Amino acid sequence: MLRYTLMRLGIFVGCLVVVWGLVYSGVAPRGLGDSNGMWVVMLALVVSAPISFVVLRKERDRASVQVVQRVDRMKSNLEANRNQEDEAADAATGNVSGETPSEVPGDVSGARSRTA
Repeated sequence: MLRYTLMRLGIFVGCLVVVWGLVYSGVAPRGLGDSNGMWVVMLALVVSAPISFVVLRKERDRASVQVVQRVDRMKSNLEANRNQEDEAADAATGNVSGETPSEVPGDVSGARSRTA
């Protein structure tokens, strides 16, 4: 992931240098008033985006696989923690069969009143 980010930043910096050279040599138009710096940065962003999209395709796919693996690992850890908490709560209440507390005999917290 860091490698992809650094490669993308490198392409942007390269485009920034080229655009800056083109603007100050008069080949590309200058920005209005004091906006010339912003114009150069925005033009470099517009030029570097499609270049990065094409050139860094394989690296982006590798980074995507790493992100998916990390998310899957986090989901499985979260599920394992959730199961441990459920088991601990069941053990603390004496509910070992996986029933909800309202189904446990003698528990009136979830039961309806039958005196109607």
